[in-house]
Amino acid sequence: MTPTLLTLLHQVDTPTVCNAIEVVQGKRGFDAFTRGTVLSSAPESGAIVGYARTAKLSAIAPPSEPAEVIRERRMAYYRYMANAPTPAVAVIEDLDYPACIGAYWGEINTTVHKGFGIAGVLTNGVMRDLGDLPDGFPVIAGSVGPSHGFVHLRDIDCPVTVFGMTVNPGDLIHADRHGAVVIPADVVPGLEAGIAKLMQTERIVLDAARRPDFDFDSFADAWAEFERQRT
Repeated sequence: MTPTLLTLLHQVDTPTVCNAIEVVQGKRGFDAFTRGTVLSSAPESGAIVGYARTAKLSAIAPPSEPAEVIRERRMAYYRYMANAPTPAVAVIEDLDYPACIGAYWGEINTTVHKGFGIAGVLTNGVMRDLGDLPDGFPVIAGSVGPSHGFVHLRDIDCPVTVFGMTVNPGDLIHADRHGAVVIPADVVPGLEAGIAKLMQTERIVLDAARRPDFDFDSFADAWAEFERQRT
């Protein structure tokens, strides 16, 4: 991913990236995106973009493993996040979903991850401390709650599933208030051009619809040209 592409991805929303992937692939049917409604701690902020650093956790019951095992895994997790090549996104599966009760993402944990250079987090779990989270570190979560419950890490650097989307360590993630998408590696070289083409073709209909003399006939003409050029 070039610096130019990274800048562009921060400027566009996740629906645009989903459509641009289809443009690059030359077909419809791409499905590596989240399902359902997500919550964003900073809905007006830009997109979270980066390579996935993954983990699984649970909070609904106390851990069954010895305390020293839980402690060692916790520190291994933080070392894993601290050593992430940037740009990086934390993608965390809450195994209690959809009955998640423990907020792992509050003021302290988000501030620590931001300090490590992580761009933000995507989780099907819980966030809290709204209003106290650091600027520039969006949290895309499944719910908001007051307590951390019995939250503890269960696995690190592993495939995870959040909102129906499977993410492997190192996958390129784009996420915002709409949800998230995994950008296929083979799409990345053509993605900048794909976004440009997508925006150009969308202007055909949008520009026509915003003219004072817009009517069905002008719509039909614009739509015919739009279909000719789009995927």
